[in-house]
Amino acid sequence: MKRIASALIFILTTTISFAKPAADRQQIASIGDLKLESGEVIKDCRVGYRTYGHLNSDKSNAILFLTWFGGTARSVEGTAPWAAIDTTHYCLIIIDALSDGVSSSPSNSPTQHGTKFPVISIGDMVTSQHELLTKKLGITHVKAIMGISMGGIQTFQWAVSYPDFTSSLIPLVGSPQPSSYDLMLYNTFRNIVDTDSAFNHGHYTTNPNIVNAKMLWELFLTTPTDRVKSMSHDDFSKWMQNTINNPNGDWNDTRCQITAVIGHDISKHFHNSLKETAEHVKAKMLIVSSEQDHMVNPNPAIEFSKLLPAKLVLLNNIKGHLSIDFYNPEIKDKIIELLASN
Repeated sequence: MKRIASALIFILTTTISFAKPAADRQQIASIGDLKLESGEVIKDCRVGYRTYGHLNSDKSNAILFLTWFGGTARSVEGTAPWAAIDTTHYCLIIIDALSDGVSSSPSNSPTQHGTKFPVISIGDMVTSQHELLTKKLGITHVKAIMGISMGGIQTFQWAVSYPDFTSSLIPLVGSPQPSSYDLMLYNTFRNIVDTDSAFNHGHYTTNPNIVNAKMLWELFLTTPTDRVKSMSHDDFSKWMQNTINNPNGDWNDTRCQITAVIGHDISKHFHNSLKETAEHVKAKMLIVSSEQDHMVNPNPAIEFSKLLPAKLVLLNNIKGHLSIDFYNPEIKDKIIELLASN
């Protein structure tokens, strides 16, 4: 799935500052046993992260960037997020979500490997990030939290899990809860994985190549108009072959994350009411959604923005879920303005 998520490589550019990455900034922190919303525990939970810039003396200039579905801090690094964040002024921290193959995951857990790994939620991802920040990095408040796709979904969760922890929240093509359309897609994707004979209900010894799942995901990342425009009839066979041949990340990791996304709903602890949920949001919010998004339907985010004093940027772009472009002043300028206001 990491190869599937490679389609989420966004080019973030601005004239503020450009910091070239070191050869490898990956850090891993052990946060101890992590109790999950289900009551189960991830034993000796480990959380990966990468940093750019430096914390100031009171550690108040941190900005978090959260990883998308199947993505890692390293793949986010490839989008150059520091190009949109001035790392001479802010400390950018990219945190690996649970089950991305870097932080604790079915594929890398020594004691809860494969199907022994517990079911996790988006809330559990956020809890692991909070534990990293407070107990390992000594950070009690951050300037902003942002992320693309599942990173945006986690950003919405931060709004209610730890409402006092940040000044600003910037979910990009994320959602406070999946729409019925989203659930149709995500459950179909998971069912393809579950019924694949090579997957063997997660008990495989060699990571399988689940082509139908990869094809389905690629289909919904953008729009029909964009596909027809960017890929000719004659190019289809090449795309098909590339999809078949490209390796993917561990499928137990993938299944674990898609299950978390399916179960995501920031209103579940507030009587399933988004209106009541909105009353608990304290940070300023800039919500960026894509009107033609076929992967994360924009309606829940749009409706939630109406319940808040939030700024909404609604893009209308044939790139759909892949429409985040930081060349676009409509996005870049709004982020700069929000950060400057806090």
